[in-house]
Amino acid sequence: MHEIELKFNVPSHYQASTLQQINTTTAKKQRLSAYYFDTADNLLAKQGIALRIRYENGQWVQTLKTHGDGIAKRIELNTVLPIRQTPTQIDVTTLKPDLAHITNLTVIAQLTKIMPIDILNQTLQVRYFTDIERIYRIIKKNNSQIEVAYDIGKVAIGKAPKDSYPIHELEFELITGEVADLIDITKSWCISQKLYLSTVTKAHRGSLLLAKKQHIDPVKADLTALQFDKHIGELVFLQKIVHHCLSQILPNATAIANGSQNAEHIHQLRVGIRRLRTVFKVFDNSHINPAWQTTLKRTFAQLGEYRDKQILQTKTQPMLQQHNAAPIHWSLDVAVLPVEAVKDSDFQLLLLDLINFTHLPMTDKMDKAKAKQIAKQKLNKWFKKVRKNSEKFAELDTDSQHQIRKDLKTLRYLTEFVAPLFYQNKKQATYRKNKQAVKKFLAYLEPAQDVLGDYNDNVVGRQYYAERAEYDRNALFAVGWFAGRQASHAKQCAETLKMIRYTPIFWKK
Repeated sequence: MHEIELKFNVPSHYQASTLQQINTTTAKKQRLSAYYFDTADNLLAKQGIALRIRYENGQWVQTLKTHGDGIAKRIELNTVLPIRQTPTQIDVTTLKPDLAHITNLTVIAQLTKIMPIDILNQTLQVRYFTDIERIYRIIKKNNSQIEVAYDIGKVAIGKAPKDSYPIHELEFELITGEVADLIDITKSWCISQKLYLSTVTKAHRGSLLLAKKQHIDPVKADLTALQFDKHIGELVFLQKIVHHCLSQILPNATAIANGSQNAEHIHQLRVGIRRLRTVFKVFDNSHINPAWQTTLKRTFAQLGEYRDKQILQTKTQPMLQQHNAAPIHWSLDVAVLPVEAVKDSDFQLLLLDLINFTHLPMTDKMDKAKAKQIAKQKLNKWFKKVRKNSEKFAELDTDSQHQIRKDLKTLRYLTEFVAPLFYQNKKQATYRKNKQAVKKFLAYLEPAQDVLGDYNDNVVGRQYYAERAEYDRNALFAVGWFAGRQASHAKQCAETLKMIRYTPIFWKK
């Protein structure tokens, strides 16, 4: 069966009030001792599968969960095992999962890809364990029932403090009813307890402990996940694109909220937000709330200020010192740190709104427009705009040049979003031909985007060094260095952009 569940981290200064909120007279408590199994080289985890045996309600339950949609929906398969002992009585080494209980064909196919199931069953071993106290109760809204559970405890791979990670998670699971009711309930808790969404499951946390890592690796956009029927309607198409963007935004936002200062987490979160803003800018749909764009723009700008300082510190200043510039230290102090931007209630509520959007029920009346036809119109509009403006790049002011760069990114992201609409075909030869046509189109855009990206970094760098030069003479070298190269760099951008006029379009057929 599928579970629809949202998981939140509880900030330390709200843990007492969260416990008080949930621990009412109707609440129940449960001690959950769980042991997670995988192969020695974590083959299940690499396929997004978590397999555990957990003691709950007086019995041992084997549970297998898949990665699902990466946001709120996962396959969960439960089997009660014939074990009599309690956690204090049992010899943990005798606990063994039995994959023969799995009957779901999709999961069987996933497991078989790893290795034959009977062999896989023999190679499984305990990799980590959890010790959790769960306080939970049911909340009713309209005709829906939502279980809210506060998990307090740890994930561990050993007894030493360094081998465990503390857990303070609030989970909301839709037992029956509508996703919209689930979202409304979580919103109220988010506001009152300052919760922030987390995509890191206990299984993920155990894998991170094994790898001696604090955070998941930065997540890039997975274009292979974009698959549509060529007859798909516009609204369903938009839902899938928003879901696709969230699959990049949420894990990177989770890492930052949990304390990561990795430049790539911040970069990939900004890329995900920019791609989502592109969707809302290009596709004018009544189901898209204009307020979403406002929040995204603000968060993007806040992250951008920190990102600019990182580039100055790690890229621009070292490059200038290779040209004999004086050393200059760039602080990463900004008005709003990335962790604060991500935990901000407006941003968290926006994420919940977007998750809700991806679960909106569809009707024929709502979705008469076909995405492919609309995509052709949008591609024509943005391609003509970029081609026209790119021919006069070198003569424009820096703001207009920056706008061309943004328009070029819009065209690229739009192409990536709609591309599967044009190369889906049952005939393999036609599929390959159409996919190659899209790839060729993007190949003409990418060099220009790379050159314009470097140019923009230099323009931003010059602005920062000019401001610094007002009180630090060491910055004057950089100002002069950038000024002396700006004209030739702009000319290089203009020459690269001229190639776009020869770009072979793929959507006229």
